[in-house]
Amino acid sequence: MKTVIVAALLAILVRAAALAQPGQPPADAKPASSNVPGVPFPGIDSERRAYFRILAPEAKNVSVGLPGGRAATKGADGVWTVTSDPLAPGFHYYSITVDGATVSDPASESYFGTGRMSSGIEVPSPGEDFYLPKDVPHGDIRAHYYFARSTGKIRRCFVYTPPGYDTNLPARYPVLYLQHGMGEDARGWPTQGRVGFILDNLIATGKARPMIVVMADGDITPGAMSGPGRGGGPMFWDKFTQVLIEDIIPMIDATYRTIPDREDRALAGLSLGGTQTMEITQAHLDDFAYIGIFSAPFGFPQIPEGFHGLLGDPAAFARQVKVLFISLGTAEGGMTASGRNFHLALEKAGIKHVYYESQGTAHEWQTWRRSLYHFAPLLFQATQDSNP
Repeated sequence: MKTVIVAALLAILVRAAALAQPGQPPADAKPASSNVPGVPFPGIDSERRAYFRILAPEAKNVSVGLPGGRAATKGADGVWTVTSDPLAPGFHYYSITVDGATVSDPASESYFGTGRMSSGIEVPSPGEDFYLPKDVPHGDIRAHYYFARSTGKIRRCFVYTPPGYDTNLPARYPVLYLQHGMGEDARGWPTQGRVGFILDNLIATGKARPMIVVMADGDITPGAMSGPGRGGGPMFWDKFTQVLIEDIIPMIDATYRTIPDREDRALAGLSLGGTQTMEITQAHLDDFAYIGIFSAPFGFPQIPEGFHGLLGDPAAFARQVKVLFISLGTAEGGMTASGRNFHLALEKAGIKHVYYESQGTAHEWQTWRRSLYHFAPLLFQATQDSNP
């Protein structure tokens, strides 16, 4: 056993030494904050180019799966090197392909996204720190396991409670239900999305009202994707509606100090989670007064029929929906840019809403971090004076 442990430790040290060998990055390149501790590569320079070093001396072909893909170059020491084009700021999933086998990078932390555990690289965004930890009071993010009667299974969600939740015991809080996208799960917003830091910073500066944020599995990961498909009945993502309405909301209201009414409840989601948000809020508008749609690919309601005809009556819609927020990245295309057309249709119909575009980002986490940053300050302001 000792021999096996020593061999494993030596292998780790050999890899670390290989990664530390001098490479070609410029002097201003720094280790990505998403690296495992103490590992210098991947590194990122001031132009947002990423530099990778992969030790694979026996490999014939190595590439790094970033936007556009990149073949690596093998050195005499068996280390393959890759330099990316300048990357958009924010978080990017990536993987390494070695002789046809796609694997995660041992030099990176791992994240659940793209339907599996993936590597990720965090690219700094000069001048933006709203999603970074600061010296402010911090809330907590709790893993909450519960039994869902609608499915007969134990499920998990993550719950953000704001600073002071455990000390200001008389206070009750509004709730934002915040959904991830396809191929991700409840870990997406707390980890890749930096939801805790975003809310901490907004609350500390008085830009957002203290709130509870619930992040649940939306049943849109590969293992949950079973259903008849379009035209054949309910889609696989429809199952989450019952879980949210019958299990999660009652459980949260019974467990946490919430303000349990629609005026103090919001639902938002990114990508397919945004489609789920539209479907759920249309069917259960008596449960939500605030709606956030971040980069939804499809499922936008028709005008004037949507929301049971409210989209044909701007005044009635405004009375029912306190905020309808629609966002996407300026670099998004195809279906994921369809939110822009919905915004234009709403504008033409005179339906009050808020529209936001994230400059220079595509269908990715920086778009959704920025969306939350702009959405959260709009929430629950109408009841600010009447609740603690």
